Amino acid sequence: MGYTIVQDDSKRESFAEYKYRIYRDGKLIANYWHDYRGDEHGIDFVNGSKDSWPVGRMIDFIDGGGPQPLVLSQRAMAYLDGKAA
Repeated sequence: MGYTIVQDDSKRESFAEYKYRIYRDGKLIANYWHDYRGDEHGIDFVNGSKDSWPVGRMIDFIDGGGPQPLVLSQRAMAYLDGKAA
């Protein structure tokens, strides 16, 4: 399965959450968020289920950023594969 994570580009307040959309094989499966410091994070699946702290910390879930493209970490992909089962 191929995963893609895309940052929501809507306008946000200074201390608001960062939001992302997660796609599996081009289909939206979840919305991921973390607070402005990366201390708290969670995931809301399109089927209605939710998880707080899905994989360790936010930096354990997302790789990249800055000049590098955003990608899901290996741990995040394993977590999502487990949710698909």
